[in-house]
Amino acid sequence: MKIQFNTDKNITGNEKMVAPLEAMLVEKLDRFSAQITRLEVHLADENANKEGDNDKRCIIEARLDGMKPIAVTNHANNNEDAVKGAIEKLKTLLDSTLGKLASKS
Repeated sequence: MKIQFNTDKNITGNEKMVAPLEAMLVEKLDRFSAQITRLEVHLADENANKEGDNDKRCIIEARLDGMKPIAVTNHANNNEDAVKGAIEKLKTLLDSTLGKLASKS
């Protein structure tokens, strides 16, 4: 499972920030690793330099083997919480999507 991080101009996507988030993705999505070929994580600060609630946005796009990509979005007060929430949403969506496929076979 390849993981690619993208950030907007308001977030510095350095190794120090990305490494723990990548480790969290690998750990939490491990049971889906056979089906996921690539994850694209997009982080953005929607209010730029201004303060605001839930202004960090995380979009995770999962590319599944032999299927169209699926994506989830989550907003939170910081990048880590935005990624955590998006992971939980993605797990639910993957359970649903892959469960439907399994029941058809």
